[in-house]
Amino acid sequence: MKTIGIFPASGGLGTSTYQHLLKLVPNTNVILISRNPDKVPQQYTQAGVQTRQASYETPPSDLEKVFAGIDVLFLISYPSHVKDYRIKVQLPAIDAARRAGVKHIFYSSLAFAGERDSTRSVAEVMQAHLATEGHLRHLAETTPGFTYTIIREGIYSESTPIYTSFFDPQNPDASLAGNEILIPHDGKGPGVAWVKRDELGEASAKLIAQYASAPEQFKYVNGVVLLTGNKEWSLEDTVKVLGEVTGKELKIREIDVDEWVRLPQVKGYFSNEEDARTWATAWEAIRQGATATVTGDLEAILGRRPEDFDVTIKAEVRAKTEK
Repeated sequence: MKTIGIFPASGGLGTSTYQHLLKLVPNTNVILISRNPDKVPQQYTQAGVQTRQASYETPPSDLEKVFAGIDVLFLISYPSHVKDYRIKVQLPAIDAARRAGVKHIFYSSLAFAGERDSTRSVAEVMQAHLATEGHLRHLAETTPGFTYTIIREGIYSESTPIYTSFFDPQNPDASLAGNEILIPHDGKGPGVAWVKRDELGEASAKLIAQYASAPEQFKYVNGVVLLTGNKEWSLEDTVKVLGEVTGKELKIREIDVDEWVRLPQVKGYFSNEEDARTWATAWEAIRQGATATVTGDLEAILGRRPEDFDVTIKAEVRAKTEK
């Protein structure tokens, strides 16, 4: 069994992935790398999981030392939609891993480019992913013995707030104009193939475990896995589900980007107007079908039908209400 590293082993996807992975492989073969390794639950470290300290801001020469002894690395993308900074930190981390002797990298990309073989998207949030994917392809072509797998993780069902002007089912009136959600989109299709985040973590873990135990049989070497939900939901239908769980008859009113970036909740979320405007490129990508593709990859890997979007949202709201 190969030694597996997860970096960064924090956040929603990273935590979900290692929790599922540790049910599939020997704990002593797993190294969790994060900014705050002391936050890894003792139940894992006491069972043999190793931890190391690093972040994307760690100098590449130090990252090379942190990645030493790892055969398979799950590289989780930097949590920002801004292209230039993501590229600035992600590509050197990949190069450090290669120099350290990592033989295979799983990269958590994003399902914001349409079909599995697409290498284009107008969304700023996808640009660094595409650049990182391209870098991995180049390394595989030029570095003997180095391979990769790109996991294009579907759009989280739990991430609906950023696509609905930060509508909060726990405080539904805070971001509404009457019963309207204001976004730079009319709500019609193409839409989004929403997918539950924990199922993405589970599927990612299963892929990593499959490769680590039998790399010669793994079918996604130097390939792309596109993990999506069961069906495409228009933003209009998405908002209807949110209305059902809050008891409100919600609808979308389309506004232009200039008006959207001035909404109080939008200004409160983004650090500056430029970041809000670059995020707004996502709306055009959705119009072009970038998030509408549905594949059977997730169901095949999980061995069951993925949870439907409305089921996930209703359970999430119920859980928050009961707290």
